[in-house]
Order: sequence, then structure tokens, then C-alpha cells
Amino acid sequence: MTTTGFDDALLASCMAVARDAGAVIMQVYATDFAVRGKDDASPVTEADEKAEAVILAGLRGLAVQAPVVAEEEVAAGRVPVVGDRFWLVDPLDGTKEFIGRNGEFTVNIALIERGEPVLGVVYAPALGRLFAGVAGRGAFVEDADGRRPIGCRAVPAAGLSVVASRSHGDAAALEAFLAGRRVAELKSAGSSLKLCLVAAGEADVYPRLGRTMEWDIAAGHAVLSAAGGRVVRVDDGSPLRYGKPGFDNPHFAAWGLGE
Repeated sequence: MTTTGFDDALLASCMAVARDAGAVIMQVYATDFAVRGKDDASPVTEADEKAEAVILAGLRGLAVQAPVVAEEEVAAGRVPVVGDRFWLVDPLDGTKEFIGRNGEFTVNIALIERGEPVLGVVYAPALGRLFAGVAGRGAFVEDADGRRPIGCRAVPAAGLSVVASRSHGDAAALEAFLAGRRVAELKSAGSSLKLCLVAAGEADVYPRLGRTMEWDIAAGHAVLSAAGGRVVRVDDGSPLRYGKPGFDNPHFAAWGLGE
């Protein structure tokens, strides 16, 4: 992966854009907001749309100019043609968590180069945690304790800590994936936080055995990669790539230092 042209200012700008979007989300979160259904039956709120507008405006002002693939824009039929470099944006990942008011929702901004996520920011405004990473430069988290570097951990002798989706999941498929592996703990989390938990050494693997879109996971994937982890396809073990037709993902596993 290359990070040519990246500097601290670009990452700082992306973080500021994510925080601005998070502030808009929290304003809606404090109200009795309405929930609508999109064509694919997934829920959407005013927060999704307002946050995406903030992010799109913010990205237009950055030094790196590239097409932006954003969830609500795509849902409205506005899909740009992408090349070697493009942005992937999910303004509110974990809408079900947002609706359920459990705090486990995130703002996601990722930069893709030649199919790989090379910069990512994941902000959980209700939890006060922001994760960020750049390929070759490492990853960090900012929270109430300040900023500190994060990295994937070696799997403990007791076994894997597995993090799974709180709102989506196939119990039988997960059981089959874990068969033959030593598992010490199975826990649930919402949104792209699952990738960040692996990146921060708070979990060892996140298997996703159901449908996701590229914008759902690109930012978390970037943070995980910068922290020493990887995301691979379940079917053939190859690295997960971006810019696929339709932007759909196959089943994948996000690993720390295990396997």
C-alpha cells in the first residue's frame, strides 16, 4: 500500500469531519426522531442524512480530491465511477443501535487506494471514542483518557476472544466457523466498533457471515490494518478488496495476530 501525499493534516481533517458529523447525529439522538425504511428494508433516520451532508461537504474541502461513495447517496441512485482512489463513507453505521439507543453506532470515513483501505476514521460519538489509522503509520484511539496508540494482540493461551454482531448474525454459521478453534469468550458489539475492538487488542477475531457493504467496514478495516491486523475472505482466505461491482462484500473474518 502507498500513503503518498498523506500527512498529519489530512488525517486531522478527516477526524474533524467525523466529529462534526457525530455532533449532528447526537443532536438528532436527543430528539424523538422518526425512522423510515429504504428500498432494501433497512432503516434510515434524519441523522443518517444530515451526517452524510456534513461529511460530503467536509471531504470536498480536503487536499485529496477523489470520488465519494456514500451510503445514502448510493441509496438515492447517485453512484460515482471509481478508480484507483476513492472515499467510502458510512455516515451512521449501526442505525439499529442508534434506534435502540445503546450508543454503539459510528461515523465512518475511509480512503481507498488500489483496492485497499489506507486511511480510516471511526467515531462513536455516544461513547466518546474515536479510532484512526493510516497504512504504515499505525493506529490510535482518542477517548476520555486522551490519545494513545493501539495494536492487535497475540491470542491469549485461554483462547480467542470473538466479537460478533449485536443486530445481525447466523448462529449456525458462527458455530461452524469456530469449530475446532479454542474460544475463551464470545461477545457482541454494534457497527464497525467490532473491527476497532480487534485493532485495539480487546478482541481477536470478528467473523462476519452475512451481507455487508463496503462502506460498512472500510474505515474499520483501515484502522485494523494499521494496527497490524487483516481482513480476509472466508471462502478462499484472500485479502478483502474494495471497489467491487455493487460494493457488496463476501463473508469475511477480521483477525488480529491470530491465524
